[in-house]
Amino acid sequence: MHTSNLHALATAALTASILALAGCGKSEPAPAAKAAPAAKAAVAEPQGASAEDVAKQARGDLSCPPKIATPPRAAQAPVDDVLGVRPGLAYDEARDAVLCANPLLVTTDATGRGFNLKAAQARDVRQGFGARLAEPRVVKTSKQIMKELQDDAMARGGNAVREDLKPGQSKWFVSTMGLPGRERVLAVAREERYAADQTPTVEAVHVALLKKYGTPTRDQPASNGQLAVVRWAYDPLGRLITETSPLFNRCQGTSDPNGGANLSPDCGIVVQAMLIPLKSNAELVDRLQVGVVDQAGGWRLINETEQGLGAADQQRRAQEVEKAAKNTKGPSL
Repeated sequence: MHTSNLHALATAALTASILALAGCGKSEPAPAAKAAPAAKAAVAEPQGASAEDVAKQARGDLSCPPKIATPPRAAQAPVDDVLGVRPGLAYDEARDAVLCANPLLVTTDATGRGFNLKAAQARDVRQGFGARLAEPRVVKTSKQIMKELQDDAMARGGNAVREDLKPGQSKWFVSTMGLPGRERVLAVAREERYAADQTPTVEAVHVALLKKYGTPTRDQPASNGQLAVVRWAYDPLGRLITETSPLFNRCQGTSDPNGGANLSPDCGIVVQAMLIPLKSNAELVDRLQVGVVDQAGGWRLINETEQGLGAADQQRRAQEVEKAAKNTKGPSL
């Protein structure tokens, strides 16, 4: 037998002895089984919710009636509010007053409309908010979503008239201006579409408007395709503008929440109402739009805001220069 074979046999015998000795010793615990990988957290499925639940979640801990710290208008001043919302209110006061008008209303900050301010910090100014009734949150399938998109596209292509409000719904838009955190209302507009069983007469709405806002500057009944419009316009001193005034055709108001507000230092408070009749009966009101704008006050508020933003920006730049002068080392040349 070759030496290599003898060496191999000796090595095998020694290895067997070592294994036998190891088997006589204390047994080692079996290695723990590897834990199964944790199951992925189940993705929460979207849940539906009623309009009441959606509104409750969005409105937070609002309490009504709202607390208004802004002083009320003077006794002899023109009536200038829509359900208590008027120019001069602070942003949060106006928002709470709007929400308290209906427990289902929810607000949305306006980001795509407003006045063009020149200052760099203008993006931080809240220029208003809209409000509409909360809608139920409905979980839809991809098939349903696709069908809705197709229906919308077909409606747009066919120039179909699509109502913005359903019967019984209302919407608001409140314009605000001021330094960030100190914004004030300059205009408000509200539209209400009456429920089918609560449609008022044109006469009843007209009487109610005159009772609240007083003698109008212009009272235009519906005729020849024109809608009924009632306007109360005042100069900056609060004097009613009449037909003989040079401001009679200049001081226009706004009543549509989707429309813009014109401002002029020559005009004061302007209240405007538009009565939109039922298509099937011109003596009944389908929708009522009422808006208020403080033109001179809004003009002044915008100028003050731009000046304040400009001064703040100038102060910021001066502070940055001062800080750089103290803390920055000179250049290496």
